Amino acid sequence: MTDDVRNIVLGVIAAGISASLGWLARTYLWRRGLRRKQDFFGLPANSACLLVVNRYAGADGSVHRHDAFALLELSALIKGCSAHAQIVTHDTAQQGFGERTEFCVGGPMSNQRMAAHLRTLLPGVRINIEQDPGPDRVAFQIGSERYRLEPGSSEYVLLARLTGGQDARPVFLFCGQRAITNQAATRYVARNHEKMRRKYGNKSFCLLLKVVNSQAYGPDVVELVGDVTREAQAPVPSTPASHQAGG
Repeated sequence: MTDDVRNIVLGVIAAGISASLGWLARTYLWRRGLRRKQDFFGLPANSACLLVVNRYAGADGSVHRHDAFALLELSALIKGCSAHAQIVTHDTAQQGFGERTEFCVGGPMSNQRMAAHLRTLLPGVRINIEQDPGPDRVAFQIGSERYRLEPGSSEYVLLARLTGGQDARPVFLFCGQRAITNQAATRYVARNHEKMRRKYGNKSFCLLLKVVNSQAYGPDVVELVGDVTREAQAPVPSTPASHQAGG
């Protein structure tokens, strides 16, 4: 074997080894990323979770199109974790939480399950469910702060990951003032779950998001108002049940 042939053979072998090591490294990083994503969402491979859907106000059995888009966002996340979802309506999800991961979409006016979660898990959150029009309709009261809805301009949504214990599967809440804010929150978690995992790990948290100028930008422009976990989990003085939900 001449020196030239030997050099070619050694070059091919070195390239093969380098390619194999690169593939192994990429596979390792992909698997590690997948495991971390599965841990954050509580979705081991082949596991099942619940997608709890609300109803379109004034139309029994139907779902607002933005809520349908939110479900599609969540379905993609679930599929990316190699898990699968069972879709249930808010008034038939009569079971506890912690055994399976749950994604609950919609405000307490259209989702009874959400109203129950707010009362049990986020007692410091109050949402005005009074049907009459007014500046405080569907306003959020979190601690001492109030967040009013300005349709199409300034709208708020709660994004929460809550657990009942160390080994319990999480409940994710997407509780917005309008359907488009629910979609904005699901899109936000799809884009930022890795950042949230690094900050919170497997702990509970509740974030308040602001959807900016949805009339022009749809659900794409979202600002993080702040982490309101402490305020949302702290009980506040009760108010008339006919006007408030949660807490």
